[in-house]
Amino acid sequence: MHTLTRSGGLALAVLALALTACAPRADEEPETATEPTADTSCERDNLETYEDGVLTIATDNPAYEPWFVDNDPTNGEGYESAVAYAIAEELGFAEDEVVWVKVPFNAVVNPGEKKFDFDVNQVSITEERRKAVDFSSGYYDVRQAVITEAGSPIEGATTVAELADAKLGAQVGTTSYTAITDQIGATDPAAYDTNDQAVQALKNGQIDGIVVDLPTAYFMTAVQLDDGVIVGQLPEAQDEPEQFGAVLDLDSPLTECVSQAVDTLRENGLLDRLVEEWLSQQGAPELS
Repeated sequence: MHTLTRSGGLALAVLALALTACAPRADEEPETATEPTADTSCERDNLETYEDGVLTIATDNPAYEPWFVDNDPTNGEGYESAVAYAIAEELGFAEDEVVWVKVPFNAVVNPGEKKFDFDVNQVSITEERRKAVDFSSGYYDVRQAVITEAGSPIEGATTVAELADAKLGAQVGTTSYTAITDQIGATDPAAYDTNDQAVQALKNGQIDGIVVDLPTAYFMTAVQLDDGVIVGQLPEAQDEPEQFGAVLDLDSPLTECVSQAVDTLRENGLLDRLVEEWLSQQGAPELS
């Protein structure tokens, strides 16, 4: 018969404790895996808006068709009004939580503090403008076009070269204005504060034609001119298509979230459906 010594008993006790420590404990709650944390950075409560509790959106006055209807951005009608409300919904704002303000085009793209969260006003995304403002992802791919009246010297032109000696005009500060000099090569283009002024100049015979984006060209020739004619679309100026983007204050905390909203609307097909609804076109000649 073996007698258990004190040192032997201590060793067995340590061994038993070690085995107990390594064994699973039935009465303990199993450890749960850490759930991945959802990206909540663009949830409404995390957004730093210009006014608490609302989303402030800007556009010009007048707001032209087909981008807006009846110069009333609040009715949700017209491509840009519809896109703006869709972005707001993606950000968690209901329609009655959207506030519209009127801001002239040049004030939007020039440097300076912006008193809105974002602006939609057919503003093309350019690297030069990125020095002064932020842009969201593009929400519309745009082409520039030349319009005139029946009987004009440029009616029937089929090439860009045929327009080089024409007297053309566009709204100041726009890519339409830049297209006159950079793509057409016309010198001394006429600059107007608004497209309405350009239309009146064409009616008065002060210019031969106007350069505008294609949807606006359809509206002007169908509604604002008695004998309006679309001469043709200009070729794409760059490898990348010209796009309209929402304009935000430089380094705005909302830029990434507005871009995510636009990207979602493009991916889920809503932008295409809104183009079909508000900007459906019958085609226009291509200028070579």
